[in-house]
Amino acid sequence: MKLLLQLSILLATINLSCSPKLYAQKAFDKSDIESSMIKALEWQEAHPIFALAPTDWTAGAYYVGVARAHRTTNNQIYKAALKNQGYHNDWQPYKRVFHADDIVIAYSYLYIEEAFKRKNFVNLAPTKEFLNTHLYEPNKWKDGTDKDKTKNILWWWCDALFMAPPVITLYAKHTQNEKYLDDMHTYYMETYNQLYDKEERLFARDKRFLWGVNKEDKKEPNGKKIFWSRGNGWVIGGLALILDDMPNDYKHRPFYENLYKEMASRLLEIQPEDGLWRTSLLCPETYDHGEVSGSGFYTFALAWGVNNGMLDKEEYAPAVKKAWTALAACQHDNGMIGWVQNIGAFPEPANANSWQNFGTGAYLLAGSEVLKLD
Repeated sequence: MKLLLQLSILLATINLSCSPKLYAQKAFDKSDIESSMIKALEWQEAHPIFALAPTDWTAGAYYVGVARAHRTTNNQIYKAALKNQGYHNDWQPYKRVFHADDIVIAYSYLYIEEAFKRKNFVNLAPTKEFLNTHLYEPNKWKDGTDKDKTKNILWWWCDALFMAPPVITLYAKHTQNEKYLDDMHTYYMETYNQLYDKEERLFARDKRFLWGVNKEDKKEPNGKKIFWSRGNGWVIGGLALILDDMPNDYKHRPFYENLYKEMASRLLEIQPEDGLWRTSLLCPETYDHGEVSGSGFYTFALAWGVNNGMLDKEEYAPAVKKAWTALAACQHDNGMIGWVQNIGAFPEPANANSWQNFGTGAYLLAGSEVLKLD
């Protein structure tokens, strides 16, 4: 009997994301949104987790969300979390200087320097050293000499487009040096040309998922191409961050605006009725439940587009509100954000109790822009 009761409670929790209208009024009370975000932060700070180190990509993505939450709310709790992690990290990125994942933590350092203007507090020398090595020194990926021929460009996986380009764009803004933007664009175009499917308006995760270049094409059970939700979430979330800091008159900005709008329109087309995208974008029936990390990045990116006049409000705002309502239903009473697919590189299931710090980061990113909606 006790087991049946627990199962009933779990099913009721799951069904919240399928009944957004019941929760719409509460979900769009701004004080409720802010309270939800703070609960998410407090739970995550009390349950630190990372894949490799406190400076790795999982922590980096989480603190991007914290930075944007602070930018919107100016709440001191986010400021404290940002400053504490930067100080304890000694302002270091992670150690793999040619791996885009290991610089994303520097987004929070650059944000702290820009927003708080506390003299001699942030040390950006490690960020500068990493970026100059990453962009300008030779390595096996740039040279195409890696034994794994799927890794033949610097940013050979689509996730990288969230990890490095927004940091480089923000660093170019900080240093007022457009050269960093130009070099970022060169590497971005390599990834775009290799992984972007112009017909589907989505990114393959890496070369393994491209059709026509492998011995056997990877397919979903329904015969369609494999497009991973979080992978595309990394890309469009990164695009919103890039566009936010890229000068309006930068010569390559139209490319990023067009790519952003193309992806946004595709995501709108395939958004499930309950608001949350599935881990497999073109075969949602494979794991027929919503997933928070990809959906969180989409909600952030689409809301950003509405708030910045790049997407039509009447067309996109209802989709954003539906998505946020469903996201909020995935938060536990203690603040934990559930339904996050674990670390991976292709569609896999999630559940009410699966969580990761980058999922919390995606949730905070989404909330940071949803708060700005009229």
